Amino acid sequence: MAQATVLGLLTGAVAVGFHLSLDYGETLRNRIIDLTHQRTTTGGPWIILGLAMMAVILAAGLVIRFCPEASGSGMPHLKAVLQGRRPFRWLKVLVVKFLSTVVAVTGGLVLGRGGPSVHMGGAIGQGVANLWPGRVLQDRSILVAAGGGAGLAAAFNAPLAGLVFVLEELEWRCASLEFFTAAIACLAADMVCRAVLGQYPTFHLTFVEAPPLNVLIAFVPLGILSAVLGGVFNRTLLSAQRLIVLSFWPKLGWWMVLASLVAIVGWLAPLLLGSGEHFVDGVLQGQRLALPTAALFFIIRFGLTIASSSSGAAGGIFIPVLVLGALLGWCVGETTQRLFPGFNIDSSLFAVVGMAAYFTAVVHAPLTGIVLIIELTGNYALVLPLFIACFSTLLIADWLGNLPVYEASVGNDLRKDRFSRLTR
Repeated sequence: MAQATVLGLLTGAVAVGFHLSLDYGETLRNRIIDLTHQRTTTGGPWIILGLAMMAVILAAGLVIRFCPEASGSGMPHLKAVLQGRRPFRWLKVLVVKFLSTVVAVTGGLVLGRGGPSVHMGGAIGQGVANLWPGRVLQDRSILVAAGGGAGLAAAFNAPLAGLVFVLEELEWRCASLEFFTAAIACLAADMVCRAVLGQYPTFHLTFVEAPPLNVLIAFVPLGILSAVLGGVFNRTLLSAQRLIVLSFWPKLGWWMVLASLVAIVGWLAPLLLGSGEHFVDGVLQGQRLALPTAALFFIIRFGLTIASSSSGAAGGIFIPVLVLGALLGWCVGETTQRLFPGFNIDSSLFAVVGMAAYFTAVVHAPLTGIVLIIELTGNYALVLPLFIACFSTLLIADWLGNLPVYEASVGNDLRKDRFSRLTR
């Protein structure tokens, strides 16, 4: 249908521009950090601190001043819109989301493009529904959900993951109209992405063969550990958002703390800032990490992801969660190899599977996680370990009573909206 095609093309174009802007911002930040390390005085860290402070104030200030619903990943707001619980000021969301995320990531905040791409895709879907001349789909939420899937497809060059995400997370109905609208939008968006950015997968994984069947049992502990730590992540994130974003505490003090953390990490380990996509790509291509180093990096990224997502700036947790999963998987792989050297474990395989498992623990969308990782790596030999780890994660997460982060965040999002109206 024409609306779905136009929606996909527009979403793809915006997602490509968003992707290129974020890449430029990360490159600019790394150049500034490199220059600061060339300084012989102690002024280098202060320059990084100033950059981070300006970025967090500007990124969060844009959101607070012009469009509070654009904060964070935007997924809770999008879900509330699809449930009929929130209005959708689509043009403001689109503009503020784009600018705030680019500024925040350029400044070093640990945020990603996945959630914002979904949110902006949903905004474009609302815009198409509002502006389309003549007859349009009677149920406009279909275009909003399809736009969200198209945003995910274009963000990661993963059309199947975008479609599965719509069916698993955004749109609970699965009639032919919803399915084909989402499919057309995802395919059109991905075509734009491939035409501009190329047809290569996001992560350049050195070919990994399917593990022997007797090794598959080793992925169950990875699933269990992902469920436990994913639950800790969700509870910590929700608590931090309620404590910081939804309180009357002076936000400037919190922003100073966050900027200081970013400056310290940027001075000592700049690869841990930003989305972390290039850092994980290096690990998957053969960069070795000692077990204590990987564990320390997991702790640092865990804290910075929580802190950045609670700053009030726009930015998603898709890629940061995948980075945490990769580090966790690497640690499990290294530990398994030490305990059972006869297995001849490839830790990069566990890192890839860990991304899907930890994503499942946080979002509770195992099929999306499986399909997304297969498309991100272009490796279909990982199907069995992915299924074992992800569904082990989901089983334990449900048993522990862990809530999916986006579903649980809808309540925070509604309270934040009421708070912003009261304080204007």
